[in-house]
Amino acid sequence: MNNYKYLILRRISQLSLLFLYFGANAYGWTLLSGTISSSSILGTLPLSDPFAVLQMLAAGAVLSVDVLLGAVIIALFYGIIGGRAFCSWVCPVNMVTDGANWLRRKLYIDKIERKIWVSRNLRYYMIVIALLVSFITGLASFEIISPITILNRGVIFGFGAGAGLLVAIFIFDLFVLKNGWCGHICPLGGVHSIIGKYNLLRVAHTSENCTLCMKCKDICPEVQVLNMIGKRSESVIMPECTNCGRCVDVCDDDALGFDIRNYTKNNLEVTDENVN
Repeated sequence: MNNYKYLILRRISQLSLLFLYFGANAYGWTLLSGTISSSSILGTLPLSDPFAVLQMLAAGAVLSVDVLLGAVIIALFYGIIGGRAFCSWVCPVNMVTDGANWLRRKLYIDKIERKIWVSRNLRYYMIVIALLVSFITGLASFEIISPITILNRGVIFGFGAGAGLLVAIFIFDLFVLKNGWCGHICPLGGVHSIIGKYNLLRVAHTSENCTLCMKCKDICPEVQVLNMIGKRSESVIMPECTNCGRCVDVCDDDALGFDIRNYTKNNLEVTDENVN
């Protein structure tokens, strides 16, 4: 029977953050105010999205020390501890894409042969494109169309036409490409992969316990990071892992679990697999 511990914890985290942002606007709470792009804790500790800050700098904006400090704080947290955990524990769009992928499995859409292939490196090209467009237009380009911003502001101020983009992402992930938005396109996911390349918290695999049921690969949104399954005991070393914990949840063999990365151990070189 599947365990949903980390899934439940992630939903509590994501919904609690949205609730606090809503409460700050509706009732003046100061525990966490602002938006996911730019927040403050108790009105004193600034938190800023590093990618949003890069776009604003590319656009030629002059930023305050608080905004820059907030970006440094977030980059250090995910760089040292969280890795790409923002995508699965904070980002509200993750609930939309997880819902689409849950429905894909229920409708057996994954069993239908498809010819569509999109490189997972597209998200890194999207970073460059967003920065170039920001430089040319003088606007933080991705922030204008970001579904993260749309959903976050929609909860706080009410949804408008931007909700159509969230519906489009759901349909795209459901019928067109598995984990299409988060796993292939979203530039913010690419930024956090870069930031968290050497983070400490990792999923570790114990090969001796593994029975090769492959439940972990069925559920993982970044299946290429589990390339050690059936081969060797090793921690996930690819930066695209979101630390969502779903592979740990579904593993009945106690072969997967969170651990602290061992930098003294010589990890084998890993090459990217072309996985849809």
